Amino acid sequence: MTQTAMKSARYSRQGLWTLFLMCAFPLHVWTLLLGFRDASWVTERTSAWDAVGVVSYGLVFAFIESSVVFLLIALLGFLVSTEWDELHRIALLSLLVLLAACWATYAQAYFLWNLSPPGGLVWLVSRFGHPLRVLYVCATGAVLVTILPAALLVLRNARFFSFVRAMIDRLALLTGFYLILDILGLMIVIMRNV
Repeated sequence: MTQTAMKSARYSRQGLWTLFLMCAFPLHVWTLLLGFRDASWVTERTSAWDAVGVVSYGLVFAFIESSVVFLLIALLGFLVSTEWDELHRIALLSLLVLLAACWATYAQAYFLWNLSPPGGLVWLVSRFGHPLRVLYVCATGAVLVTILPAALLVLRNARFFSFVRAMIDRLALLTGFYLILDILGLMIVIMRNV
């Protein structure tokens, strides 16, 4: 394939597989963390086999959720200019997925651990006529401040791009292990329902 044809091609099979693995990674990490957190009290309440079932259902759901996120991100990739080669586009999309997952994890963990915002922030926001809108604007601004510079660095800085590519390669290997756990989880779910 010529350089021009490779540059204009949206995705290769390897690129799609890498993107899927990056979409699956944060969802599986979070699922396993929550599953192991819940496994202890499920074991105490019923049995260890039920705890294995809880983690297995979570893994199957994480795989389905990963597939949906992958489809959305792959479609979003069509908005990325073909000016950059596929490796840059996959790195950019993967980084966006990972950063968005970090923010989503933070938001969920915030409520799981029953944290509350600092008193000074609550006081400041309460001074506005629409405090919820102010909170949404602040949260959106914080997300954009972390995502936009990272996106620009991936596309414009060769050292940062190399760092992201190395991180993707390492995480892809780990995610392959998570997919094996998904298969085991699916087998356990089938065994429990037969």
